[in-house]
Amino acid sequence: MSHKPSAVSPGRPGAEIYPNSPLGEHLEGIPTGRDVEWEPLIDYRRNGVSETTIHGAVAWASGGELIHSFGGNVLCYGRSMMKPITMKIFSEGLDGVFTSEQKAISVASHNGDTEHVAAAQSILSESEWSLMQTPLDVPLVQFGRQVRRKRRWYHCCSGEHAAILRGCRQKGWGRVGYTLPHHPFFPAFIDVLRRTLGPDWEPKRVARDGCGLPTVSNTVSELALLYARLVVEKDDDWIWGAMTKHPDLVGGFNRLDSTIIKAGAGRVIAKEGADGLLGIAVEHPDYPQGLGIVIKIAHGWNSGATWYIARSVLGVLGIELRNPYPLHRQKAFIVPGVVPPNLLHKLEQTPTWDEWDPDGDRWYYDWRRYLPEVQK
Repeated sequence: MSHKPSAVSPGRPGAEIYPNSPLGEHLEGIPTGRDVEWEPLIDYRRNGVSETTIHGAVAWASGGELIHSFGGNVLCYGRSMMKPITMKIFSEGLDGVFTSEQKAISVASHNGDTEHVAAAQSILSESEWSLMQTPLDVPLVQFGRQVRRKRRWYHCCSGEHAAILRGCRQKGWGRVGYTLPHHPFFPAFIDVLRRTLGPDWEPKRVARDGCGLPTVSNTVSELALLYARLVVEKDDDWIWGAMTKHPDLVGGFNRLDSTIIKAGAGRVIAKEGADGLLGIAVEHPDYPQGLGIVIKIAHGWNSGATWYIARSVLGVLGIELRNPYPLHRQKAFIVPGVVPPNLLHKLEQTPTWDEWDPDGDRWYYDWRRYLPEVQK
């Protein structure tokens, strides 16, 4: 074992860029995942016995108010779920400039398919491509055996980065350093959030997202309020229309948000976000002031579990989302708290299995008959 001095050790030069303890620190006003009241949202059962339980939090908001909360008002980062809100900074300036495909890719976390890369690249001239600062990456979803060289355009956020660069040019902002929080882009984003969260709202924390852009901390309830406002403003800009017109550019084949948008038939937009986030904005007659629903999975991204929860949430609203493709695992069962109490009676009408998907984890005869008799 080495005993050489290390910058990781507390008190050593350079140690300030590392955490102080592997146990974590307590920061005033910032609860950690150990402090919040996560609730079970869904469990997978093998012949009636729970083998896996997925915890998380769900929030419903409408009319500027929280109308249902389950799992605690967790503080998290909005990450890519915020893209439909982020692009409101540039929605007016890019309206007559972008095609509908370019608009859709600007709010996307795409798979990196050919059509995704083409749409993102079309936003900038080739001489501007070197300005884009997305990390080098391979396509998010690949079919068959493919060997791809890492490229910035394959990154799931390349469309957003290209759109930000184009938007900065339209506004006359410098484009060098556009990923840094002191660039004009970031204060403009905070202004957009304050339209919903109040003029004095400030994030408790700002972090560097995986794509390099700033991401701010929001509670799950705040995120639901922001998504409810997307419904109210659906006709004020091009964001809703672009997402519903090109759902497969928003995510891609078999992606949850793309599938939800298609199932909503123009009445719903959805956006996934790392890590374990799904935002849904619903135009519904029972919620004339808009409905925003946010699902946060405690342990991070879990597309299958989130899909079942989204199917149940949309099902009680009369919107039919298919089950995910077979995952060759146990049956999933939804916890009632994911929907408001007044909609609980509808939850049982949305099964988490299909007719071609019977129980495969048990035998269909009485195995007790074949046990040896107990000697008295």
